[in-house]
Amino acid sequence: MDLKLKLEQLHQRVVGLKDHINTEEATKNAFVLPFIQILGYDIFNPTEVVPEHICDIGTKKGEKVDYVIRKNDEPILIFECKHWKENADAHNSQLHRYYHVSKARFGVLTNGTVYNFYTDLEKPNIMDEKPFFTIDIEDLKDSSIKILESFTKNQYSLETILDSAEALKYIKAIRKEFEKEIESPSDELVKLLVNRFFEKPLTANRMVVFKEYTKKALTISINESISDRLKSALNINEKIEKRDDTTAGPINENPDVDKIITTEEELEAFQIVKAILREKIPSTRIAPRDTQSYFGVLLDDNNRKPICRFHFNTAKKYLETFHNGKDAGEKTQLHSLDELYGYRQQLHQTLENY
Repeated sequence: MDLKLKLEQLHQRVVGLKDHINTEEATKNAFVLPFIQILGYDIFNPTEVVPEHICDIGTKKGEKVDYVIRKNDEPILIFECKHWKENADAHNSQLHRYYHVSKARFGVLTNGTVYNFYTDLEKPNIMDEKPFFTIDIEDLKDSSIKILESFTKNQYSLETILDSAEALKYIKAIRKEFEKEIESPSDELVKLLVNRFFEKPLTANRMVVFKEYTKKALTISINESISDRLKSALNINEKIEKRDDTTAGPINENPDVDKIITTEEELEAFQIVKAILREKIPSTRIAPRDTQSYFGVLLDDNNRKPICRFHFNTAKKYLETFHNGKDAGEKTQLHSLDELYGYRQQLHQTLENY
């Protein structure tokens, strides 16, 4: 059974039982332990899932963290649990203390429905104040489930998670600030936009008016962008219903340009990959190549040096990478464009192959 289905079943369990869960201990048994089990760890093996693990802090002896998850005899995750009615964001000071004396690189603070994942991006061995990743059992998103997969027993990789943790943290922070601006534009944003076309001074009264204009403009722009994407997706699906594009095809040397449709989603994906590749090479060496079957990214605009391909012309979207060689493309399904940040290692490896 895949991770998404298991989490959806846990969600149903939470909905059905939470009104009967009256204690923190009951929250751990009914919600948190099943979550840990879903990640693939043996909750009945006290050497793998260690309950009430002692974390002595200075002169304070006998301090205990709720669970420590171990793999290959090394602690990898610590869990601090609260009652499901409590706010999971409000109790990180206790986890912060435990993290400091633990060898685990990741700490999880949860109320059984919201799971906040922390690490030490800012200062070594000192847990960050804000989580780099959050998953809400009652609001499951495909992008979050994909990230959670890297914490499962079978797929856990410290290096891979740390590589993407910083990006996840700051993307989350930027998105949060952007959503605030959409809901209530700040003076700084209004001035930035309005001063580009409005030459008169922005008085207090004008600022009030332009704030409302800015909010409406942002809302309209986002709504129209969503509408355009939906229309584009519908048009593409109508054209390719009779064609199965789930298998990789050869690079099209002579594409029929009139039949090629470059979507905003493909362009956005290209910009994400370009940003990742610019960590290793100049942007001038990164070239797009759109065809009827896929949108390709090439090194030096050379079709014998494919870096990756976006197969977005079907209901399910796939990323094809070439880290195992240009003739050994590997396709994986994408549930959101944010998941592209998780393929940094494969993209960099592809560059090294050339």
